[in-house]
Amino acid sequence: NVMPKTLDGQITMEKTPSYFVTNEAPQRIHSMAKDIKLIVVVRNPVTRAISDYTQTLSKKPEIPTFEVLAFKNRTLGLIDASWSAIRIGIYALHLENWLQYFPLSQILFVSGERLIVDPAGEMAKVQDFLGLKRVVTEKHFYFNKTKGFPCLKKPEDSSAPRCLGKSKGRTHPRIDPDVIHRLRKFYKPFNMMFYQMTGQDFQWEQEEGDK
Repeated sequence: NVMPKTLDGQITMEKTPSYFVTNEAPQRIHSMAKDIKLIVVVRNPVTRAISDYTQTLSKKPEIPTFEVLAFKNRTLGLIDASWSAIRIGIYALHLENWLQYFPLSQILFVSGERLIVDPAGEMAKVQDFLGLKRVVTEKHFYFNKTKGFPCLKKPEDSSAPRCLGKSKGRTHPRIDPDVIHRLRKFYKPFNMMFYQMTGQDFQWEQEEGDK
């Protein structure tokens, strides 16, 4: 009821990150529009968890440290997979839920890392997937060194470039390297399963130098 009416030749898009991890979402979306095309941006789950924590910390400075929240038992190295910052990064688990309702051909996985280093390349895949002409190209982006992200130039330089808001590009707190190592080990089997399910290798292990 809240989606705008779409005319012929138009595509209506809607973005809600929590859909991917909400159990009821696939069934509800399928019953609304089973031919829908789904786009999921994924990034290294370790970096994602730290970024998630950084976001929460900015709103609630009193929360415990990342290290405290990440473990059920620090001595035994037991990761607390019920903490949402950790759970969201178990992509294979969430994808399983979606594949019960949608074929893989209707889902495009965009690499969050490549979106930063090659935004035009990733956007080309998105436009192809949606059956659109490749209108957004290299000339529409420039890299903002302060934020560490690409920004989008407006057509014909009509106005200021569109950059990600204040909540993006925050400096992450320093996390104990041992905690990062344990998190990498925790995610590795799930990442491998996700690569297998999607037929895409996102190279998160190589990126971390954890071969």
